[in-house]
Amino acid sequence: MAFYAYLLRCNDGSFYAGHTDDLEHRLSQHQAGTLGGYTAKRRPVTLVWSEDFGTRDDAFAVERQIKGWSRAKKEALIAGDWQLISILAKNRMPSGTSGAGPSTGSG
Repeated sequence: MAFYAYLLRCNDGSFYAGHTDDLEHRLSQHQAGTLGGYTAKRRPVTLVWSEDFGTRDDAFAVERQIKGWSRAKKEALIAGDWQLISILAKNRMPSGTSGAGPSTGSG
C-alpha cells in the first residue's frame, strides 16, 4: 500500500500540505469541501505536487516538513528545483532573528 504526501494550491493562492493513502479520494473530498477546515473555504484546489512513500509515517513526516517551509521553498518543490530548495534551506534564518523567516501554517 502506498501513502502520499501532497501539496494543493488553493483558489486564494495559498498552499495546503497533507498526506493520505488514497490520493484521488482525498482530492475529491477537498474539492467537495466535505473535509471542512482550511481548504473548504478556498475551493477549488489544484494538486501541484505529490509523492508516494512506503509508510504513513514517512508521508506524514514530509507533510510536516513542507508545512514548515517558506512559500519560495514550496514553489521550488512544485518546480522540481532541488538546487533552489537547497539554497533556500541554507539561507534560512534562525528563530528569533529579524527578517523573513519560514512561513507558518499552510501559506
